[in-house]
Amino acid sequence: MHKDLLTFRKWTSEEATALLDLAVHLKQQQDFYPQPLAGKSVVALFEKPSLRTRVSFDIGINKLGGHMVYVDSQGEPLKKREDPVDVGANVSQWADAIVARVYEHNTLEQLVQGAKVPVVNALCDMYHPCQALADYITLFEQDKQIKGKTMAYIGDGNNVTHSLLILGILLGVHQIVITPKGHEIDDEIHRYVSELAELMNVMVTFSSKIADVKGADVLYTDTWLSMGDDTPLDEIKETLMPYQVNEALMQSSGAKYVMHCQPAHRDLEITGELMDSEHSLLMQQAENRMHAQNAILTYLLTDLSFDNA
Repeated sequence: MHKDLLTFRKWTSEEATALLDLAVHLKQQQDFYPQPLAGKSVVALFEKPSLRTRVSFDIGINKLGGHMVYVDSQGEPLKKREDPVDVGANVSQWADAIVARVYEHNTLEQLVQGAKVPVVNALCDMYHPCQALADYITLFEQDKQIKGKTMAYIGDGNNVTHSLLILGILLGVHQIVITPKGHEIDDEIHRYVSELAELMNVMVTFSSKIADVKGADVLYTDTWLSMGDDTPLDEIKETLMPYQVNEALMQSSGAKYVMHCQPAHRDLEITGELMDSEHSLLMQQAENRMHAQNAILTYLLTDLSFDNA
């Protein structure tokens, strides 16, 4: 049993698969376990603005019978006002869990150090585990099977890429990562996922050639301009426009589906036409953010076992 969810790095394949199964079960049979978080309070600490993360956590916690308290640091790091270790220790006196959307992964580690209650990573600079679980729920719902499928991530290597790789490998999903030179994923995570893939007998390909997406079942992309990135758009477009996910790429790759964690910038990293097409799973991904997070909180805060799901 894990106390926190900052990344999926210490999870086993069996645990990851069981969490996915629990999320699907809770979504399909929402009345099976009446309000598992009844009487629980969750404090949501947000250093960064949000739409999907804030709303999906708030409504999801309410559906589970719990209560969410939103704390907005107004775009500034928590540590500017108070050491995160002390924030974690204080919030633990009142709340049953902490959800944190932060700039730096180290802030989460400090929260965990001080907290006596579970801490959930709602996004940091290195990982986005809630998004990754939502994405694999979405992929599972298409064919009721994801092991052996191939996901191709295209664009700027980032926190979403890292979590998609780690969780995907644990779930047996082959991975293709196509990034321009200078936009690769973190070196240490590259080494980690390469070793994990070999251990799990999962294929992982890293390339800068867009043609290497051929054979993927799903194409995945993310915004080229992450929050706080002040790189001029013209400079970004010059580098990344050849990596745009569009109708021609869907056809040449043979992929059936396209995914994007949003916010999406139409006709930049993905065409608006493709976002609105029959290939698009974007709204299903957004819906499943709530169900993924519900499963994570249920797992961390209750005695509900995967065997009961």
